[in-house]
Amino acid sequence: MKANAIRIHEHGGPEVMRWEEVEVPAAGPGEVTIKNHACGLNFIDTYQRSGLYPLTMPSGLGLEGAGVVEAVGPGVTDFKPGDRVAYCSAPNGAYATYRNYPAERLIKLPDSVDFETAAGMMLQGMTVEFLLRRTYPVKAGDFVLFHAAAGGVGTIAMQWLNSLGAVTIGTAGSPEKCAIAKQLGAAHVINYRSEDWVKRVKEITDGKGVHVVYDGVGKDTFLPSLDCLRMRGMMVTFGNASGPVPEIPPLILSQKGSLFLTRPTLFHYIASRADLELSASALFDVVNRGVVKIQIGHRYPLKDAAEAHRDLQARKTTGATILIP
Repeated sequence: MKANAIRIHEHGGPEVMRWEEVEVPAAGPGEVTIKNHACGLNFIDTYQRSGLYPLTMPSGLGLEGAGVVEAVGPGVTDFKPGDRVAYCSAPNGAYATYRNYPAERLIKLPDSVDFETAAGMMLQGMTVEFLLRRTYPVKAGDFVLFHAAAGGVGTIAMQWLNSLGAVTIGTAGSPEKCAIAKQLGAAHVINYRSEDWVKRVKEITDGKGVHVVYDGVGKDTFLPSLDCLRMRGMMVTFGNASGPVPEIPPLILSQKGSLFLTRPTLFHYIASRADLELSASALFDVVNRGVVKIQIGHRYPLKDAAEAHRDLQARKTTGATILIP
């Protein structure tokens, strides 16, 4: 079967992405062939493209997609042609019109979730699930600092945290993005470009600091975030949008209040089939109940993925961004 896909032959900027015709072989043992109807765009795609997370060349890009099963390979019994499905983990290759994928990592979509919504929520929504429920289990009344509150992960987190009864402090880089975070449930919003956000966090928490910081920005926010935590608070660094975080000696955590520091990744929290289903089920539940509404801010033709990468890295996007094959 012929398909079109975004491929890279070297690491670099968005310009290394090529729109190519590729051959999709028959699904192998344990695989299904999927016709993608929508693909998700995530910061990890830019890390893999740039070489921050190196790939073996040549390579496809993209971890997240939603579509219909076209065919199943030998040994696949849980899926059949016509099933509506979504996925958000390796192997890479979601930026394609058709692709093969391991059935073990595939999730059936509820009828209530359309393809575009699924492509905009699986990776980011399951990231929010493991952050709020399993990394630091947020309780009602907890003070939470969440960076990039108007981004794809942030817009889901603002709503989910609000439903948990947390006192959420969201940061964003413009008045418009701050307004989005506020509308979605943040109790307080801080424009990090125009305000001393560490000082504001201390004011909001009466000098005590927050129970947990969730930071997907990285280099620009990591060290100041440590000063926003209360004694025995937890620093959760889960992304590198502004670059990798600096190395620190463990003694700093003691000096700043016996802090906890973790650097989790979604793929370790959905490594088993049971955990994958648990996370997806929790996400579908909050979406179906209307607790979380997926904010799709931008749509690009898949062949224009390079433009989408440029806009994402320039922080021109809000909510989820999806690519349409």
